[in-house]
Amino acid sequence: MSTSSIADPRQDPSRDVEVISLVGLAHGTSHFFHLLLPPLFPWLMPEFGLSYTQAGFLMTVFFVVSGIGQALAGFVVDRIGARPVLFFGVGLLAVSALVLGLAQSYPVLVLAAALAGTGNSIFHPADFTLLNQRVSAARLGHAFSVHGLSGNLGWAAAPVFMAGIAAASNWHVAAFCAAAVGFVVLALLALRRDALEDAARLVTTQSAQGATAPHQLAFLRSGAVWLCFGFFFLVTGAFGILQNYAPAILGEVYGLPLVLATAGLTAYLLGSAAGMIVGGFVASRRSDSDRVIAWALGGAALTALLLASGTMPAWLVLPLMALMGFGVGCAGPNRDLLVRRAATAQFGKTSYGRVYGFVYSGLDIGLAVSPLIFGPMLDAGQFTAALAGVAVLQVAALLSALWVGHGARGAVTTQA
Repeated sequence: MSTSSIADPRQDPSRDVEVISLVGLAHGTSHFFHLLLPPLFPWLMPEFGLSYTQAGFLMTVFFVVSGIGQALAGFVVDRIGARPVLFFGVGLLAVSALVLGLAQSYPVLVLAAALAGTGNSIFHPADFTLLNQRVSAARLGHAFSVHGLSGNLGWAAAPVFMAGIAAASNWHVAAFCAAAVGFVVLALLALRRDALEDAARLVTTQSAQGATAPHQLAFLRSGAVWLCFGFFFLVTGAFGILQNYAPAILGEVYGLPLVLATAGLTAYLLGSAAGMIVGGFVASRRSDSDRVIAWALGGAALTALLLASGTMPAWLVLPLMALMGFGVGCAGPNRDLLVRRAATAQFGKTSYGRVYGFVYSGLDIGLAVSPLIFGPMLDAGQFTAALAGVAVLQVAALLSALWVGHGARGAVTTQA
């Protein structure tokens, strides 16, 4: 069957909305399970006699497994389609929560973290393949915006959900309730499976025609792909500093009480969510995604440097954190379009899974490595240097984005 015989429903706005909503729900679920374990540490650590290092190792297992799995999952997506892979990932997240709820020893906690990391690994290659194949080009910017925003909402919901239930009952019940969330989402996706059907058929059909397609590992010879990987590594390395240490940094540099210092991270995340919404509108109206990223991350880096100076009045700290988050959030939908252009410029639409899977593994690696680099810096009392490190990483990320964008435009010009 040729691809021309496959019905193309992508011009139907209601179908676009349904696909964006389903994929956004799945992505929010994956981010919810990012924080399956950390909110339960106050209960898990005394019950199992864990040190902070042992508790932190659980998240290291999660991100290492997710990073490796993400690079591999893209090949599976390109081979069998995104829909079955997406269902597998959501189901495995639910199973990981069941294992956590039944845990009676530390090795079982490690197993739960590994299962959750494996389930999490499939979302970027599966999600972005579905969005790129199923959503009309005019609405892709909004699709990527909703995708990023749903992830932030999943992050925001998990601590309240997990800690709230654990406090009202116990951590076992919280884990079982998280499993229920995963299974309910899986059931909803299964009920609307037809909305995602053509994407899987399109990928597998095009792959079957691939006598002249590039070798599956050809993308590893692409400088643009490696630059995209580096971009995600750098930008999430910067976020990792704030995610792990913002309250401590702001408390030390500006003398903020713990509540206000913690609110600084909340302000950053809220600003990021607003930036993603605005970034979606910008992405849908401009084709120079790399330049949008440069302006957005440039503003974020400048804000980080202002905070690193230690000279800002304390009342400006929260607005500046929100402004920095807004810049990073605005870059989000545009970075996803940039990866799309880098992928299609050289390898065509059947490469979405493996290219997205590989470059987005940089996210997990950045989050895993960042504490190892900046934790010792904070132990040495270099709090302003850590904020300066945020700015340096953001500048390096915007430079890599500009390089990718220049190469993608050159490739398109050559093909034309």
